[in-house]
Amino acid sequence: MAKNKMTVVYKVAALGCAVCVDLSVFYTHGSFVTHSVSAHFARLWVFAVLRCLALTAVLQLTVGHIKPLLFRVLTAHSLLPAVFETGSWALYHEENQCGRQADVRCWLLCTAASLAAALFWEVIVPDTDEAAAGREKKQKARVLFVRVLRLYRPDYPLMLGGFVFLSLAVLCEMSIPFYTGKVIDILSGQYKQMEFGSALFYMGLYSLGSSVSAGCRGGLLLCAISAFTCRIKVMLFGALTKQEIGFFETTKTGELTHRLSKDTKLMGQTVCLNVNVLLRTFIKTIGMIFLMLSLSWKLTLIILMETPITGLIQNIYDTHYQRLTLAMQDSMALANEAVSEVVSNVRVVRSFNAEKHEACRYDVRLMEAHALKTRRGTVRAVYLLVQRLIGLSIQVLMMYFGRQFIQSGQMTTGSLLSFILYQSDVGDSIRTLAYSIGDMLNSVGAAGKVFEYIDRKPLVTTHGTLKPDVLRGHVNFHNLSFAYPSNPDKNVLQNISLELKPGQMTALVGPSGEGKSTCVSLLQRLYDPQAGEILLDNEPLELYDHSFLHNKVTVVSQDPVLFSSSIRDNIAYGLAECTLDEIQEAARKANAHDFIKQLAKGYDTEVGEGGSQLSKSEKQRIAIARALVRRPQVLILDEITSSLDAESENEVHQTLTGCPNQTLLVIAHKLQTIEKADQIIVISGGKVEERGTHCELMHNKGSYYKLVEKLFAE
Repeated sequence: MAKNKMTVVYKVAALGCAVCVDLSVFYTHGSFVTHSVSAHFARLWVFAVLRCLALTAVLQLTVGHIKPLLFRVLTAHSLLPAVFETGSWALYHEENQCGRQADVRCWLLCTAASLAAALFWEVIVPDTDEAAAGREKKQKARVLFVRVLRLYRPDYPLMLGGFVFLSLAVLCEMSIPFYTGKVIDILSGQYKQMEFGSALFYMGLYSLGSSVSAGCRGGLLLCAISAFTCRIKVMLFGALTKQEIGFFETTKTGELTHRLSKDTKLMGQTVCLNVNVLLRTFIKTIGMIFLMLSLSWKLTLIILMETPITGLIQNIYDTHYQRLTLAMQDSMALANEAVSEVVSNVRVVRSFNAEKHEACRYDVRLMEAHALKTRRGTVRAVYLLVQRLIGLSIQVLMMYFGRQFIQSGQMTTGSLLSFILYQSDVGDSIRTLAYSIGDMLNSVGAAGKVFEYIDRKPLVTTHGTLKPDVLRGHVNFHNLSFAYPSNPDKNVLQNISLELKPGQMTALVGPSGEGKSTCVSLLQRLYDPQAGEILLDNEPLELYDHSFLHNKVTVVSQDPVLFSSSIRDNIAYGLAECTLDEIQEAARKANAHDFIKQLAKGYDTEVGEGGSQLSKSEKQRIAIARALVRRPQVLILDEITSSLDAESENEVHQTLTGCPNQTLLVIAHKLQTIEKADQIIVISGGKVEERGTHCELMHNKGSYYKLVEKLFAE
């Protein structure tokens, strides 16, 4: 601690010594009198170089190694008076107050300007690894922004129209302060009615033009945002539906819905709203600076000192604000996911009296988001405070020098008023410009999340093209091993091999959780195995066309899912061309036609959300019809008879077994269903323990015999 204090004291002493040396050389330069322009500029540049060398030598001897940032400050601080004096003489043939005389005001002004310039350089071209990493992150944001801009291509006509009206609105806005100053000069001098009326007319005309153009601009850009948001939502939703099932098992539902609802909207605003503000502010700023230079170039240079300081503060603010925004988006996604879980499983929550627990869990998620939002708000409040203080300081400097220019006859009162109005707008515009760039980069952060999902390649590909005219339905599981993506260390299936023959019914039996449903999922190609392969007619599943495979290999599950549409739409789900006759034929085979015709609207009856308007047995029969309407070659039945009465079960079995060439795979726990199978395969621990007919396995008295005694005994 003592050593650190000594270091600080030593550095302060070195800085004080450097200031004393610099002031000595600065005042020595002011004491020399020259009688010609060439001698005057020679003196300026000689002493500028001497100041730079003297400061460098003092700091090198006292501090040691001089960092690049400090060296830039020294160089700018030493050479700035000479550069300023030379430039003002070359452009305007004027000599500023720092020319013939040197005083502390000139020294302080040059010091502040050099610090601002060096800091601005540090922002644009950073030296540290941390700053370079920040630049790399911003470069990625710029790449994302360009990609969003390209997606706006269909809306370019709307955007072009919006930007035309934007330019008109800005040009009209900029002209108003100019004519305001003219009115003041007319009123303060000799009154001329024609000039006064003309100035008022143009002020009113430009005000009307600004209002109309701003309204047209806003309408066109909002239309472009709406169209873009719809397109990007469809793109994201399409990309999500193509992902493998394992993706949805490892990604929270709340996060996906948040990306679809919130982040896509932010993406739309990234270009249109932010670029709208950015361009409007940029055009307005350039125009006002040009008009301010025509009023007083010296005051304009003082005003522009705000720009590098604002840029530095904005850079610091953007870094923290963007990090907190991304964290808050993730936190809100978790909160939405908690709500989604409770709403979709409200029966379980109620039955276990977990209402308070879920409310507390949601409260914790919201408080985490609230804490991040509070921190983000605090950062923004500090940023705005510093911006206001800088703006007020610049205004004080402008008023001080403006008074001197009026007294010296370099400006009129009306010109100063116009300059003050422009300065107020320029200060706000510079701050808005810096903020818009940062806000645009923050909005692009949301685009990064959306593009991450759009660009994601599914692990289970659907690029197969095989569509044979004749499919026998011969299935082979060859040395198959598999673990779920959510738990990759646990193998559910271990080197399993089995065969499903056309025209035969194969039953998978075994304790729950031993791999039967996993075999079904792999046969549907919802997952790809880690080892081994599944062959359909001696061809790997991945070679088959995606639509063809899922029409020829269909499944009816124990808990069928129906969508909130009509019975007709649910049976024909996923089929672009399906006639009513085909739908009715499938319903008859599934023993569903009779109860459907008794409904008020028949096949046009709405089933409600998740089929809530139907009983479990009715939903099961509609699901069977949905599978049969595809005329599958491989049909998988996963405990479908558990919701059917005995009569319906017998009718469905007669229908399914009436297809002589169809491959039938059944998972069931009813003995009367299992014993009818041509082949029974016992799966336990992810392996095939036994296979054979009911009589053969009962005679062996192995695993199947024990299962019959435990699970199938009536």
